Amino acid sequence: MATSRLPALVRPYGPFQELALRVHDLTVQGRNSEALALADRLEWVVERLGDERTAGMIWQGRMYALISLGRLQEALATGERLLERHRAAGVRGGEARALADTAEILIKLGRLDEGLHRLANALRVLDGLPLGNPRYVAAISSISEAARAAELYELADSSAAYAVEAFALDPAQRVAAELQRAELLLEWGLRLEHVGLVEEADGKFAKAVGLVRPLVAADLADAPLATALLALGLVKTGAVEEARAAAAALVVPLRAGGHEHEARLAHLAYGIALRRGGDWAAARREFLAAAELAPLSPQRLIFQYELAHLAAVAEPGEAAGALFGAVRAQARHLWQLRQERRSMLRQARRRVELEAARASADRAAAQDALTGLGNRRQFDRQLDRRDLGSVVLLLVDVDRFKGINDRYSHGTGDRVLREVAAVLRAHCREDDVAVRLGGDEFALFLRCDLATAARVGARIRDVIAARDWNELALGLRVTLSMGVAAPTPGMTGRDLYDLADRHLYAAKRGGRDRVAAAA
Repeated sequence: MATSRLPALVRPYGPFQELALRVHDLTVQGRNSEALALADRLEWVVERLGDERTAGMIWQGRMYALISLGRLQEALATGERLLERHRAAGVRGGEARALADTAEILIKLGRLDEGLHRLANALRVLDGLPLGNPRYVAAISSISEAARAAELYELADSSAAYAVEAFALDPAQRVAAELQRAELLLEWGLRLEHVGLVEEADGKFAKAVGLVRPLVAADLADAPLATALLALGLVKTGAVEEARAAAAALVVPLRAGGHEHEARLAHLAYGIALRRGGDWAAARREFLAAAELAPLSPQRLIFQYELAHLAAVAEPGEAAGALFGAVRAQARHLWQLRQERRSMLRQARRRVELEAARASADRAAAQDALTGLGNRRQFDRQLDRRDLGSVVLLLVDVDRFKGINDRYSHGTGDRVLREVAAVLRAHCREDDVAVRLGGDEFALFLRCDLATAARVGARIRDVIAARDWNELALGLRVTLSMGVAAPTPGMTGRDLYDLADRHLYAAKRGGRDRVAAAA
């Protein structure tokens, strides 16, 4: 059969995944504007090639680039699209990661309650995945970033540390995870320093340097981020001259190359080194340059603190002291709010667990125990929808089922019903719903037109008729009769059912083992 798609190797993340990896590589290198431009071009290509998985990877790269650029509303729209896609496909690891990514965006947008609720949901979904699964590790990395955005550093660090160990056999992934953790530790240390917890801060700085220095020395990190992180860690651990030299060499090429995130870190490291050397005017210039590149308020707080500290050192007096005192008071206030967020996350987790328990109970109440399909309650819900839209109802009846029970036993009858249910389920697409009405009666709600539904019914009938039922009981034969009905304007759900029921009885009167879909 002819096809318009190009031949390609089958791969777990899409046959054209190298295209998506180019977008991700640019985001890792801090070239986010280039990543967006490339995503625009490649998304159109891979969607027309029919490679939906690679398209999803490109969306993800686009989202990360948008987050780095501070274009959070656009990032959220892309993240919601990814979340919907993973949920529809039943990809639990992808769902957990998308929940965590959108949680991070919501928190950065100031929608804290929503963000923590998403984060709690991500943790709940993650609990159901096997440890070490690649999707688990990817999701735990995103959870670390979301927790970091909420300043829940303990959760962020434990998640980041797990990701580092999980990538032990993949050098490239491990390097990326180590850089992520080092940046987290540096931010945590800065915040601890702001509230006077200097010894704890020094421990975080030292740990970050221990992670990054070997990577830079061995040239393992193919990104300027590693050198920028090392410069900041060095100046905070007392290696001022080494940090000054590294940062001075970075700032101009980073800004020229569009590496805004890395440039912020280099400006910060250079400014601290200059301040410690007494060059206050140059230090102020670096802090202001860093603040200009900070699109989000939590980042700006770090640079505001350094500017206030500089003013207190360079121009000691009542005004500068008052300014520095106000900034430190703000930092302490935000640190107290961080403690409240920990309680908020615990409450969100309890709320999510209750919601999951209610949803599970609701699903169980709407599920047929014998076949696992929806039950009459689910059927009534579908039928009572105000907008039937393009839903076509297909009623299914097992022909002469009482005779099967009488001749072969009720146990055999139950096995027949389970077999029929499995065939019905196999013919359902993503938005279709299969239910058992009771006894030997089933129904399918199909998102298609009448002719397509009739063809689906015919295929199901053929599968059942062609099955070797002798495996179940010698001499057993099973056939189905079906009635199909499509809604018309003004029709209620009950009207739709009555029409499908009339067609079902027409099929039985016509000799059974057939599909009736006449208008």
